[in-house]
Amino acid sequence: MDTRLFHAINDLAGRADGIDDGFEFVAHYAPFALIALLLGMWFWPGARSVRDRRQWGCMAATVSAALALAINQVIIRLWERPRPYADHDAILLVSRSHDPSFPSDHATFAFAVAVAIFLANRRAGIAALIVAAILGFSRVYVGAHYGGDVLAGALIGGAVAYGVYQLRPFAQPLIDPPMRLARRMRLG
Repeated sequence: MDTRLFHAINDLAGRADGIDDGFEFVAHYAPFALIALLLGMWFWPGARSVRDRRQWGCMAATVSAALALAINQVIIRLWERPRPYADHDAILLVSRSHDPSFPSDHATFAFAVAVAIFLANRRAGIAALIVAAILGFSRVYVGAHYGGDVLAGALIGGAVAYGVYQLRPFAQPLIDPPMRLARRMRLG
């Protein structure tokens, strides 16, 4: 089933150069758009309580992405699934990667960040989830991953983000002193 889904999506590639270029761009640069969104959320003005919630979302997104990618490294060591282009005829629009396919690091990062943002700010979170979903689709479209790799990455990233976000009551006493210092320095 994963192979059929891969071919159904990847076989769309190579038909329209402009569309291919768009998905290549998304496959490479969407994570940077999510980082820019985090920076915007961090510095966006607003009432203290609203800013605190957004900034907690930014911190949760950063920690979630790091933890989720660390979990991916463990999974990659346990199960080295080859990239789809190694086992099948595929239209490859990006350079070959030497790391295993499962789970997708791009999807893991994107969904860890997007879910953490969503939990802090629904409007920005919906935009981030849309970017993450398009990124996940693009990774299959360009031939880098199977759909299952992306789905697993999304589940890992989302679950870790939810867990980290729930730790706010425990982490708040540790975070408050550096945040007060950051605010005095106009960094928070």
